[in-house]
Amino acid sequence: MDQGDFDASRTDRYIGQVWDDAIVPRLVEYIRIPNKSPMFDARWAEHGYMDDAVRLLESWARAQTIAGMQVEVVRLPGRTPLIFIDIPASGSDTGEDCVLLYGHLDKQPEMTGWADGLGPWQPVIRGDKLYGRGGADDGYAMFGSLAAIMALAEQKQPHARCVVMIEACEESGSYDLPAYVDHLAARIGKPSLVVCLDSGCGNYDQLWCTTSLRGLAGGNLVVKVLSEGVHSGDASGVVPSSFRVLRQLLSRLEDETSGRIRIDDLHVQVPADRLEQARRVAEVMGTGLYDKFPMLPGMRAMSDDLVELVLNRTWRPMLSVTGVDGMPPLDNAGNVLRPHTAVKLSLRLPPTLDGDIAGAIVRKLLLDNPPNGAHVSFELEKSSTGWNAPAMSDWLGHAIDHASHDFFGKPAVFMGEGGTIPFMGMLGAKFPGAQFMITGVLGPHSNAHGPNEFLHIPTGKRVTACIARVLSEHHAASRKGLTTGEAATAGDARMAASSCC
Repeated sequence: MDQGDFDASRTDRYIGQVWDDAIVPRLVEYIRIPNKSPMFDARWAEHGYMDDAVRLLESWARAQTIAGMQVEVVRLPGRTPLIFIDIPASGSDTGEDCVLLYGHLDKQPEMTGWADGLGPWQPVIRGDKLYGRGGADDGYAMFGSLAAIMALAEQKQPHARCVVMIEACEESGSYDLPAYVDHLAARIGKPSLVVCLDSGCGNYDQLWCTTSLRGLAGGNLVVKVLSEGVHSGDASGVVPSSFRVLRQLLSRLEDETSGRIRIDDLHVQVPADRLEQARRVAEVMGTGLYDKFPMLPGMRAMSDDLVELVLNRTWRPMLSVTGVDGMPPLDNAGNVLRPHTAVKLSLRLPPTLDGDIAGAIVRKLLLDNPPNGAHVSFELEKSSTGWNAPAMSDWLGHAIDHASHDFFGKPAVFMGEGGTIPFMGMLGAKFPGAQFMITGVLGPHSNAHGPNEFLHIPTGKRVTACIARVLSEHHAASRKGLTTGEAATAGDARMAASSCC
């Protein structure tokens, strides 16, 4: 297949039709399936929802007419399944070069607070938004990946070999994925480009690409002071409150006034190029950095400095308490000094900080010398290292910016993200020569993991079209030998300095 000129208008029309006719209806079905990640459904295998989601995606993939495509559901004993799709190169002279496209199909739990008429497993289309759990995080990824490849075939544009991997435990930390990557290593090959469709966007007006991801150390902190509850009037002032002991322990970790993590070893020096990107992101987004959150009237962000807010959510450790146990609901709370208090901690880590080291630091800090001899335990559930993208090759920087201009009409923006995608660090270590394009549709108010989560359908279409453009340019670069790790230049710094509209 000979490469002609890439036709952006034709690509836009084709992908728009595929989304409207084939992808959105299937995403509606997908949202109805409560396939929660194993961390949130210990009996996931017995319930069968994960298998339902796998069958839905697998059947759609098999129905697409992509030349030579092989679709397989790989199942290692005792692990969540993985969809593995292998698509041979349609062009010439790329040799063994390949592109790896990644997504996941497991979901976060229901969460409370959904608006009337909406629900996690109740797909609703309102205007250009598809509401429901998992459509944007990350059900669309496989559909978008294949649609991008189909768009190239429709206009006879060549591409290198493509491998699509859709895992089923990303929301639980991707603990099964290393086993699959090792098991499939020979079949994956050595990708020169990794495309991940599980990230966010600062607005819906241009293509956003992620340059770093924070790590995560999280687990359950339990403070016990009694074998049973006792009358608070009798015990208060004598028996330390488990809640007060818990507050003391958390204050070892976090300054409760500023939110700053007190431990210097949990901070890193922000690289100069990422600092410059943060300044550009602040310029592009402005007050959108905090306006996108449903803060109550009168609430203020943690800083008036927009650059500081960008750095807070991308390169600094930050603590959230995401669950509480040991406390009765208000209408059932008597005058009792409770025997224990437990909380679930989620500590986001700087991208370059080793997750295991951070987890060990946090564990020691919380367990050493407990106040008043309280019985304290800390079960570390997650310990994930973040990711900082390698220097971007000129060809990829140009391709991403061309794609954004083609389908959004504005330049691309590069920024760090506050979330964690363990797969990125894993792939970066296994394939040090690979380039990365991390993007997604989770923009303002899309509220991933929370109530009223939605997929902005026009952005899904445009991101899909952008992937098609990048795959086309990857093929051209591969033929010229520009996709090897040694070809990376100062393109990343150049894009950092030019990514403001």
